Amino acid sequence: MSYEEVLKIAARRGIFFKSSELYPNSPAGFWEYGPYGVRIKENFVNFLRKKLKEVDAIEIDGACIMPKEVFEASSHLKNFVDPIVECKQCKQVYRIDKLIEEKTGKPVPERLKKEEFEKLIKREKIRCPKCKGQFSEVKFFNLMFRVDVGVKGQECYLRPETCQAIFLDFKRVFKVMRRKLPCVVLQVGKSFRNEISPRQSLLRMREFYQAEVEVFFNPKTKKFPPIEKFKSFKLRFWEDGKVREISVEKALKNKEVSNELIAFFLAFIQNFYEELGFPREKLRLRKLKENEKAFYAKEAWDLEVLTSLGWVELVACNNRGDYDLKVHSKHSGEDLEVMDGEEKVLPHVFELSIGIDRSILSLLDLSFKVDKSRKLLSLKPIMAPVKLCVFPLVAKDGLPEKAKEVCSLLEDFDYVYEEKDSIGRRYYRYDEIGVPFAITIDHQSLEDDTVTLRDRDSTEQIRVKIKELPQILKKLLSCEVSFEELKGKLEK
Repeated sequence: MSYEEVLKIAARRGIFFKSSELYPNSPAGFWEYGPYGVRIKENFVNFLRKKLKEVDAIEIDGACIMPKEVFEASSHLKNFVDPIVECKQCKQVYRIDKLIEEKTGKPVPERLKKEEFEKLIKREKIRCPKCKGQFSEVKFFNLMFRVDVGVKGQECYLRPETCQAIFLDFKRVFKVMRRKLPCVVLQVGKSFRNEISPRQSLLRMREFYQAEVEVFFNPKTKKFPPIEKFKSFKLRFWEDGKVREISVEKALKNKEVSNELIAFFLAFIQNFYEELGFPREKLRLRKLKENEKAFYAKEAWDLEVLTSLGWVELVACNNRGDYDLKVHSKHSGEDLEVMDGEEKVLPHVFELSIGIDRSILSLLDLSFKVDKSRKLLSLKPIMAPVKLCVFPLVAKDGLPEKAKEVCSLLEDFDYVYEEKDSIGRRYYRYDEIGVPFAITIDHQSLEDDTVTLRDRDSTEQIRVKIKELPQILKKLLSCEVSFEELKGKLEK
């Protein structure tokens, strides 16, 4: 199973690992990124920022701790709950919706009532996975982390998602940045949820990274000019147990998506993951049914990917209507309407709520390959934590000095230099973290100023003139040309 192998590589190579692992009683659900993991995460976020420039997005960085009143207004203190049961025999606590999903293979609607859960437990004969004991009655557990602030202990909470600061700050940033509708706002940062049963490393955590894109728009506006880019793009809609591909243009004509803006961002996020290296055939947009949607959502889709762990939700795509600005306007007493031309409106919101950690884990899982005696992560250059390796064949005979000359030409590239261990060991070590290309300086390099350029996936090598390296590497790393195409041209 590639997931288990990825966990081993992640720990061995410092990509990610358990938090506070020196202490046996450290709580579950907390993980840390090592040096290479930080780079992969930053690659993901920076590529998202780059793509969002297409819609002139702005970014904020809000507080992680907010007062109780914010979450009373947003209904988190009332509705941000998970259904739990306790085994009468071993006293283990479980999320019952997840146990039901594992038994039936079908998602459990989000807004089921206590009585409906108990009927499912009885019908599906759900027992404690640990001891096969029976469960107590279903209860609902609030996932918010409470924090007492100051000497007198003002009741505050760690944010369970990054979007609330965007809603609270919207009118200010809209004004000071001289924006007009639609207005796209991004926030990237940590969120905190007191998960009942965190599991599968980065998939379900108590402290995790999110990127949330909130698009504020006037619902009366029908046209969204950027849609032209994606009119022929094929959305992968999941329905009746299979994927149906449909162009954005046709989905709009059939009224399967309510407006051009929402259609654009559904295509945008699917295309974003495809460009990151997620196989298109393993992605799907699953439209949520009425009893699956969050209470505030008018329409909703989950972008999911098929991994060795099954289908994993990557992005929640929600048409939140005017819910958020309306409730915060009501509870704060502040008018959050803005001008759209000559009209004063309370904007509606379309949201892309992106799970960064689970996206990274899913990509590593899908990129993992075994090739004879080596294991590798077949990452696209854009996501690789290091782009190039520079290796002298041996640490003598003037090869390290020649290698340093090569390095002087690579100042604009993200590379590592290493001369320890055999060349084979060095290749395999960096294959495991996904470095796409390796440059080797050998004795021939001293004679004719050429080096070998090795491709990670195929392990094939070509001979390249040192002075031509920067130009060739730019084309390879930008995917302007493939290694196979380059090899063919050089052989001619």
